[in-house]
Amino acid sequence: MEAPTLDLQGPTLATLSCGKAVYLVVLLHGYGSNGQDLIDMALNWQPGMIKAEFMSLNAPYPCEQGGPGRQWFSLADRSPEVVLPLLRDSADILNKFLDQELDKRHLNDSHLALIGFSQGAMMALHVGLRRRKKIGAIVAISGRLLAEELLPSEIKSKPPVLLIHGDQDDVVPYENMGKAKAALKALEVPVKSLTRKGLGHSIDDDSVLVIGDYIVDQMVPKKKAGDDHDDHDHDHEHGDDHAHEEHDHEH
Repeated sequence: MEAPTLDLQGPTLATLSCGKAVYLVVLLHGYGSNGQDLIDMALNWQPGMIKAEFMSLNAPYPCEQGGPGRQWFSLADRSPEVVLPLLRDSADILNKFLDQELDKRHLNDSHLALIGFSQGAMMALHVGLRRRKKIGAIVAISGRLLAEELLPSEIKSKPPVLLIHGDQDDVVPYENMGKAKAALKALEVPVKSLTRKGLGHSIDDDSVLVIGDYIVDQMVPKKKAGDDHDDHDHDHEHGDDHAHEEHDHEH
């Protein structure tokens, strides 16, 4: 395997507020894709988070199948004893990159969201639950919880998690969402799930809208009537008034 690229920088969308970013929303693409594949989704979320910067990263490794795509880890051998070290290597690279980008913007972890699709969803769950400080939110679309048996001993924080999966997914089977939700609930991680009926291994428009509402709900402080508070207070920990709602939704 080629040496990894440590600079994961991909396409970005700057804040609509034209000021410094108060939130950092990081998108993680799937196997064989790249950052360009997901960035357009963020156009739908900008109006609700005008002080957020959106970054769609490129995975550290060129895809083993060739072409311009990237991968977070190889799928040539899917046995757990092979995948886990590869997963950990990419997680280390991603964590260092996230720390660097948060430091640049003087933001703490509570102002960070990770949104991943497929292999990127697996990365979002693996990294987000093992960061020492709780991040603002994790959204995992069409993914699965890898190294589930290790999570009870490795989990360091319990950020709110939204799982989304199409029930016709023939790449990462739908039942992985139920398994992930059960494992997270057992560890008292606030988790919600959304089943997309008739959807395969993809992201549909309704899911994009749900994700936008979710990250706003979890990360942007609710303003009370007459409250002129500016959320540029970077050390403010977001509330989790809604984080323990665990109802399943089917659309």
